[in-house]
Amino acid sequence: MSAHSKKAVLLARQLFKLSLENGVVSPGRVSGVLEYLEKSRPANPLMVLRAYQRLVATELSRSEASVEHAGSIADTVLQSLTTALTTKYRRPITATAIANPSLIAGLRVRIGDDLYEASVAGQLAALADAV
Repeated sequence: MSAHSKKAVLLARQLFKLSLENGVVSPGRVSGVLEYLEKSRPANPLMVLRAYQRLVATELSRSEASVEHAGSIADTVLQSLTTALTTKYRRPITATAIANPSLIAGLRVRIGDDLYEASVAGQLAALADAV
């Protein structure tokens, strides 16, 4: 990694920290950071923006759960999953239901890099790998 890219990543990290409000990405603060970048024009602005965008996207994905389900899913189940995940991760989690008939039955929940598999298709795949 060159000295220029190291400086760009360091600046992006500092700007990312400024974008957080109570540990959550704040749209107002992100707008402020982008305005600052537009006015100050740091060295290698494209590198800084790419690194900053990657940090913000990663942080946002850590607060969003995609809940894949085979059949219908009740709003109460989705709400209880949201509550349980918010407690587990100690941050507000928003859950989005996504229909996926290939699961056969059950759920698959993805939050950032974490995957929770509780579907028949997942169990069958694990069984096929074991045999």
